[in-house]
Amino acid sequence: RGFFTLVQTIRCLHPEIAIVLPNSLRSTLAVWLAGVKNIYSYRRNYRSLLLRGGPVPLPEGKGFLPVPMVEYYLNICRWLGLDIPEQTKPTLYISASIAEKGRQLLENYGIHSEDMVIGLNPGAKFGSSKCWPPEYFAQLAELFVARWNCKILLFVGPGEEDIAKSISETSQAEIINTGPDKVDLSLLKYLVKRCQLLVTNDTGPRHYAVAFNVPVVVVMGPTDPRYTAANLEKTLVLRQELDCSPCHQKECPRNHECMLMIKPETVFDGSKRLLEKVN
Repeated sequence: RGFFTLVQTIRCLHPEIAIVLPNSLRSTLAVWLAGVKNIYSYRRNYRSLLLRGGPVPLPEGKGFLPVPMVEYYLNICRWLGLDIPEQTKPTLYISASIAEKGRQLLENYGIHSEDMVIGLNPGAKFGSSKCWPPEYFAQLAELFVARWNCKILLFVGPGEEDIAKSISETSQAEIINTGPDKVDLSLLKYLVKRCQLLVTNDTGPRHYAVAFNVPVVVVMGPTDPRYTAANLEKTLVLRQELDCSPCHQKECPRNHECMLMIKPETVFDGSKRLLEKVN
């Protein structure tokens, strides 16, 4: 039912041209069934039959060459001859109402303007394979507080409450668990912007940090780093290359070595190096 609702929604817009970003046949078929005659996207698999045109992805082995997703999508625009800005770094904005709500929340947390704030983002909607162990986050928080006497903000998404609880209860550091406040994506922007450092799994909030020029350490496991190798000036990616990497599995079929082998001390040392570099 959702598929045909999407078709109807697109049809009501009466678009003359559609640029389809997802690689699936389903997404292209939805646009085609909506009656759009000029559809542009990557020409791959059978969906090429539904397209007016588009670039062909570069091959690698039996698949396609991984490239940064921002460049991957912009290449469709380049193929169409559209003007592309030289600076493709993401930009985010915060409304006055969200900023006021964020200021009030930080005040409730006892965070003041002079405090150093480090954010921890231990979840990942993709699946458990992307998640660094909660006990490692707990130990990392202890190292940060011992070194900088900083405030630790723990970001919690829907369904990640148990992860946050485990970290808060395991760590000897004082951790501010934002879970009970049900921080949505708009408010999360303000909180990430306030941080001097974000440590996160390979998931959405890392891109918030990039947009706000916040140094970010990314603990990466099952994914290919080439997909996100853009705007890395203040980003440190830590990963352990194994014979099974990158698997892109939502759940690890083995024993999660790619994440377990990245120790809290390694992330702490990397964080220090990154902050020294950018400051």
